[in-house]
Amino acid sequence: MLDVQGLSGVIDGGIHRMPIRVYYAETDAGGVVYHANYLAFAERARTEWLRILGEGQVPLGQDGSFAFVVRHCTLDYQAPARLGDLLEVVTEVKAIGGASVTVEQRVQRDRHTLVTIVLRLVCIDGEFRAIRVPDRLRAALGAYLPIESP
Repeated sequence: MLDVQGLSGVIDGGIHRMPIRVYYAETDAGGVVYHANYLAFAERARTEWLRILGEGQVPLGQDGSFAFVVRHCTLDYQAPARLGDLLEVVTEVKAIGGASVTVEQRVQRDRHTLVTIVLRLVCIDGEFRAIRVPDRLRAALGAYLPIESP
């Protein structure tokens, strides 16, 4: 039997951390990670983060199903990742709106940030209409919001 316990990463102190190894298919001819692959790394980490929170993805259209779509995204590239690197994608909740969640994701190598990605995700139903973030997920994510000092 395959042990998949660590594949989803861990949530520690309200931050989701997931390891990713850079494979040949994710690099250019120079062995450097192709820029668009950072978005794929971030998507994979968000999927596993939601899985840990009990919200594994199901096809849209099923009863009670929802999905997050990217409404806005910014990337700040600071340093390259290379073939064979062991990276970590760090995901933090920054804000929760009625139908949206803002997250910051950092792709790191040895705790040094290579790329910072800030996303505004919108929750949609099977008809691709924006819907309120489900209460069960709102409660789970709310526990990870940073506490603002007065």
